[in-house]
Formats: sequence, C-alpha cells, structure tokens
Amino acid sequence: MKKICILTATRAEYGLLKPIIKSFYHREDIDLRVVVTGAHLSPEFGLTYEEIINDGIEIDKKIEILVSADTPSAISKSMGLAMIGFADYFSESMPDLLVVLGDRYETLAVATVAMNQRIPIAHLYGGEATEGLIDESIRHSITKMSYLHFTSTEEYRKRVIQLGESPLRVFNVGAIGIENIKQNKYMSKQELSESLNLSLDRPYAVVTFHPVTLEHHSSESQIAELLKAISKHNEMNFIFTKGNSDTHGRIINSMIDEYVKGKENCVAVTSLGLKRYLTAIRHCHMVIGNSSSGIIEVPSFKVPTVNIGDRQKGRIQADSIINCTPDYDSILEAIEKANNFEFRAKIQIVKNPYEKENTTYSIFSIIEEFLLNEKIDIKKRFYDLNQSEECE
Repeated sequence: MKKICILTATRAEYGLLKPIIKSFYHREDIDLRVVVTGAHLSPEFGLTYEEIINDGIEIDKKIEILVSADTPSAISKSMGLAMIGFADYFSESMPDLLVVLGDRYETLAVATVAMNQRIPIAHLYGGEATEGLIDESIRHSITKMSYLHFTSTEEYRKRVIQLGESPLRVFNVGAIGIENIKQNKYMSKQELSESLNLSLDRPYAVVTFHPVTLEHHSSESQIAELLKAISKHNEMNFIFTKGNSDTHGRIINSMIDEYVKGKENCVAVTSLGLKRYLTAIRHCHMVIGNSSSGIIEVPSFKVPTVNIGDRQKGRIQADSIINCTPDYDSILEAIEKANNFEFRAKIQIVKNPYEKENTTYSIFSIIEEFLLNEKIDIKKRFYDLNQSEECE
C-alpha cells in the first residue's frame, strides 16, 4: 500500500484540493493522510479545518505553526515552526508522496522538509506568474523541489520545463477551480441571503483584497482607496471575504471590519466556504479585489472582475477582467466599466483559458501511474531546452 500525504494550510487551497482528496480517499491500495496546518487552525481566520471534518474527511495530523502577527519576521518564525513540526511528522509517517498546491510560505517550508526527507513531491500549479508577490519566488522554488508537476495552462507547462523539469513529468491539466464550478451544488440566492443576513435583492459585489507582499506598507493605503471607491456605490451591496495571513493581512481585515459597521449594504465574512463562495460568485454583479479566484474561476461565471493593482500581474487573463491601479479614480472607472451593458453582454461568450476537461481525473491517474508502477526517481536531471522531449 502506497502512502500519500496531502497538505492544506488555507480555506482556498482546501477547496481546490478537495476533489483530489476525494479521488484517493476510498482506494484500498492507497493510504491517504490529510495534514492540516496554517490558517486552518486559527480562530482569527475562521478555524476552517472544521469544513474538512464536515466534509467527512479524516485529518491525520493538525500541526500548529502560526504566530500572532503577520510581519515578515513573524512569517519567517511560522516557517521555522512548520519545518520543526513537519520534520517530526515526516520522520514518523514517511509518505511515498507529498501533494502540495500553490505558492504559500507554509508550503515552501513543508516542501523543504520533504526534500530533506527524500519524499517525492507532486506540485499543483507551478509555472504561473504573480509579479507583485513574494509567492512568485516561492512557487518556482517549490517547482525545483518537486518531481511531478501539474499546470493550469500550456504556457505555464512550458515555463516549468524552462526551469529545467523534464516534459515527461510536467502535465497541463487545467484548473481544478473550474471543475468545482461545474460540479458544485449551489445554494439559492435566498438561502445565501439568509446565511449572510444580507438582502441580495439588488446588485451586489464580492470583494476580496489581499496584501501585495512585494510592496512595502501599501496595504493600508490601498484598502483605504478601495473602500473609498466602494462608498460611492450605495446602490449596490457588498460581500467582503477577509484577507489571508500574509504580511499585513490583519491591517486589511481590521479596516474592513471598521468599514462595514452600521452599514446595511455590507457584510464581512472570515470564510464563506467553497459552496457559499461559489454561490455568491454565481449570483453577483461583479467581483472586486486582487485574488487569484477573480482571474482563474470567475470568468467561467461570465461575471466581470475588477482586478486591482499588481498582485496578479503576469497571470494569463480572460477578456472579462478589468485591470486598474489601486487608487480611487482608477477603481471607480473600472467599476463603471463592469457596470457597462455592452461590456457585460460581450463577456457572455468569453473563454476561460484555465478550463480543461477531466482535471481531477487527469491528476489522479497520473499520480497513480507514477506511484503504483514505481516510476518515481528523485535523482532528477536538469532538462535543457535543446533536449528532445523523449529524453530526461
């Protein structure tokens, strides 16, 4: 029996990993271990590990790593705690494969420990670019530690190969988030309204704003500009989903909490959960902020995305996305364009570049093929671009 460990540290990450977890969960030849860490275990960020339990998924281990701050120093300390905690866990469990997703600092720390323990890594969604984030460096670093690679577009697949990974181990499978959209069991608009205690009888926007981690102390000024622009649209309602545990994320969350106080057209939620989040996107008038979801998943709903600032700069984008700078006038102009009838009609035929058929099954079957047939050899050779694709 092969042992697979799947790591999850945040609510958004779990929503994407859930179909993969379910694929392996009842296999008799796979010993699946789900390990939870990071923001999942923090009351401040909604104790979102409870969503995993509510989905009927057994958690093998909960490893606390967060310290009560989001400064660069605190994040480095959290990474250190992750390395200590996972060094013990991997020494005891010794999985045959670690599955990780994305580009967060927790993932980098855990991947480093797995590399030291000679545990092969399957990495979802390398090759992407986010020029405003420290995640850019983290993502490429995890790529070089990993053996199997699953990318969301062909361009990203080529970028992973450019980093020296053999084409025989890099697979363009599309984005799981798109598959979630197709398979999700949605709430009615009325059910969503009641769960949020917010009337949704008029147009509403879903707002998610995270820190731009390669900019110094920009969070406060940028969220202030966004809130100022939103205050000019009292004809709309706003659902704020709070920021994550990145550097200065707490500043954003406290300013959102202060803004929504006493406002009947606003609500702030620590975590919507996958079902409520996708339902909220499905019925909304527009999405505003700088989350990756606005770039990757939202276009499949034919809903405009107002993408603010540089956090997602460099990602492949659909035509439904409106980019603007993080200042009041530019945000207002972008919201006005998202409200434009002709623009909204035009994006009803938009194609999402991240969509591909059978994403989860492709990931599952490739992992199964490599793991069960003993095809993994962690002694990788650097792949030069002038090599034949059949050679490693």
